[in-house]
Amino acid sequence: METFGHIRMVIGFILSLSIAHLLKGTARFIQHPGREKPYWIHLSWVFYIFILLIHFWWWEMPLHTLKRWTFPEYLFVICFITTFFLLCALLYPDDLKDYNGYQDYFYSRRKWFFGVLAFSFMADVIDTLLKGEIYYHHFGMEYPIRNVMHIVLCLLAIRISSRTFHGALVVLLILYEMSYILRLYLSA
Repeated sequence: METFGHIRMVIGFILSLSIAHLLKGTARFIQHPGREKPYWIHLSWVFYIFILLIHFWWWEMPLHTLKRWTFPEYLFVICFITTFFLLCALLYPDDLKDYNGYQDYFYSRRKWFFGVLAFSFMADVIDTLLKGEIYYHHFGMEYPIRNVMHIVLCLLAIRISSRTFHGALVVLLILYEMSYILRLYLSA
């Protein structure tokens, strides 16, 4: 339990920085409404990543059941949460001087964003297996199908630049993730 307390603190620090980055970036639209024009698809991805961050924190609670931690497991979990910070940094860069607003920025960085997001869903499977085979299987077939579909959709989003596709994708993923969370945690 002592080791998990340390790991939980490190996870909490990186998670807090990630959420703070999203909140700070979003607050700029209120603080300086004339500087950068919000783009609804970009803001929807911000909301989606915020939901994933909150879900991640809850999802990691079963790590306390691991009796013995090794450095590779610790390093993996830290790298996994770091991918979420990278997603937040990709959504809100330090400045937009080289771009014509968030719409231009989002589509020019979409390969990075969706590549990292796809990687996070691959890492999620490893993370879930760290918690044990029984834990992994108690989610049923939806869990592996969910992750494979998210990876496939991310790979499509890398290749497709259609605004309609990206708008529909983010709305679909927000609705699905909210449904998934409610079904996982409210029925228990």
